[in-house]
Amino acid sequence: MIVYFDNASTTRVRDEAAEIMLKTAAEDYGNPSSAHAAGRRAAGILEAARSHVARALGASPGEIVFTSGGTEANNLAIFGALDALRGKGRHVITTAAEHDSIRRTFQKLSQSGWDVTYLAPDRTGRVTLPDFQAALRPDTALVSVILVNNEVGAINPVGGMASELRRQNSGALLHTDAVQAFCKIAFTPKSLGAELVTVSAHKIHGPKGAGALFVKSGVKLAPRTCGGGQERGLRAGTEAVPAIAAFGEAARLAASERDENAERAGKLYEYTVRLISEKLPGAAVISRGGSPYILSVSLPGYNNENIMNFLEGEGVCVSRSSACKKGAKSHVLEAMRLPRDVANGAIRVSFSRYSTLEEADYFVDRLREASEKLFKVLR
Repeated sequence: MIVYFDNASTTRVRDEAAEIMLKTAAEDYGNPSSAHAAGRRAAGILEAARSHVARALGASPGEIVFTSGGTEANNLAIFGALDALRGKGRHVITTAAEHDSIRRTFQKLSQSGWDVTYLAPDRTGRVTLPDFQAALRPDTALVSVILVNNEVGAINPVGGMASELRRQNSGALLHTDAVQAFCKIAFTPKSLGAELVTVSAHKIHGPKGAGALFVKSGVKLAPRTCGGGQERGLRAGTEAVPAIAAFGEAARLAASERDENAERAGKLYEYTVRLISEKLPGAAVISRGGSPYILSVSLPGYNNENIMNFLEGEGVCVSRSSACKKGAKSHVLEAMRLPRDVANGAIRVSFSRYSTLEEADYFVDRLREASEKLFKVLR
């Protein structure tokens, strides 16, 4: 049996999106910037996809900038905003549990003279509003806080942060990486109070190579690439129309199925947790009360690389942390200040609309076998 429980890394492209991607690549291959009929057809497909993504996000089409994915969108949001806000302050706020595309961007800002405050998460993986309130300063120019943590599923109080920015009459822009939240939990940029929101196709059964940045109307960004002026001058380069068309279709369908899929994921999450508690009483469930799609669980005292390799040999795909870390230790779990044996034995299990209870049964049985056959690491 093959069980794919690594959907926070990437999801299977759904048939409807794959069909549109192939059709667009084969038949509607014009450059959307070209003035002839083939170009106009491609431009029409591009704008239809923009409308689908905007509707799924609760935005207007003119506020959607297509990118190659979440990483590029995050970079455009942070560097683009700060380049446009020169002179508005040199202080920025983020968390110590961000995706690497945010974390490494802020490290670069720090090396360039920006004063960076890293909010520490609690044992659930969330940052708190009192900590944010204490960190906010008159010279804060930008706040970037992930909405749903990509490793433990914790949901941060981004809306509360926006309210605090308004209460203090702060001029700081608010950005959130919503890649793991888009079409999975209920939110809109307006409900969050965020000026900049990152989303991606391949987390919602669309293809890799397509993402988007919501830029609230009136917010100014400096472009990161220069060229032909595509995407309102914010992201030069010919758009990947086939991938974007598939993104639009995946977003349209995922938005229509959001509540149904979330309910199914929640039942699967609780079922898996119950099985683990029954069959592996020594296991530690790290994530609680967050996204139903992401479950972080640990076999304390074991090496998570050995666990992952054992499971792979049994046909189960999970991960140690974010796929972008390529097996490195999790900075998220370190920031949560978990005991070393818990952090070192942690794996991430993540579900999708295709995940089943039968797969959960198989996964937990194989995880129990791992605990029986692998040796604990002596420290």
